[in-house]
Amino acid sequence: MVFAILALSALPGFAGEVAVLKNGFSIRHERREIVGDVTRLYVNAEGSSYVDVPTSDIEHYESAPDLPSSTATESKTPGLATYARKASASVGKSIQTPVDLNEVVNIASGRYRLDPDLVNSVIKAESGFNVRAVSPKGAQGLMQLMPGTASQLGVPNAFDPQANVEGGAKYLRELLERYNFDLVKALAAYNAGPQRVEQFGGVPPYYETRAYVARVVRDFNKKKVAQKKATAASTHSLTAKATTTKAHTSTSKSTASGTLTQAKASSAGLSN
Repeated sequence: MVFAILALSALPGFAGEVAVLKNGFSIRHERREIVGDVTRLYVNAEGSSYVDVPTSDIEHYESAPDLPSSTATESKTPGLATYARKASASVGKSIQTPVDLNEVVNIASGRYRLDPDLVNSVIKAESGFNVRAVSPKGAQGLMQLMPGTASQLGVPNAFDPQANVEGGAKYLRELLERYNFDLVKALAAYNAGPQRVEQFGGVPPYYETRAYVARVVRDFNKKKVAQKKATAASTHSLTAKATTTKAHTSTSKSTASGTLTQAKASSAGLSN
């Protein structure tokens, strides 16, 4: 999960560290910075790949153990949301291969013809991007799959980020098709179950479900508005640049025309 923050406040970098999170995960990184209320962990030496984690979610830092050469190579793979899989009880032991949540979401969204922003909004509302999240009712993982639902979707381990997002995206697509692509009904069914949506003929009168639907829709719309503004700004910039170039070209032609007229006048004077 990457946050766009304008002001950066740097902390001294510590090469080869492990950030131990309160949820039991560990993220190996080369250096770190404070970015607003999150800590940016750069997972490769070049700084092209990093992950933003709420500072309050970090328990402490430890020196990173030496990694096998194959793992060290993988850590250089670019990715904006690189989280480590569940770490072993002792951080001193080997850290498992990282997963790129952006890539996971994009692949699953493409497979089930969903907007990646919608899937990300659902994940944000469901688990806050906590791979090990468990609800009081027993829903598990990023997209909070109930054990029975996960089994029906062919997800053997709901705490596996890739399997969880694949299953959740598949389920969301099924619900959208079931309700003729009515996003509000599909989201309500994702939260409260299809039987409740059909029982009440729409969003159930549950505060939790209504708040959930509103939260996902609001976050999704916010992403789209930001994209629209960015596109408009880019178009305006290109238009302004084209106008400036055109004006400059027109001025150059005018100057050249004036020079040619003067040359003709001077030639006429000489002939007289």
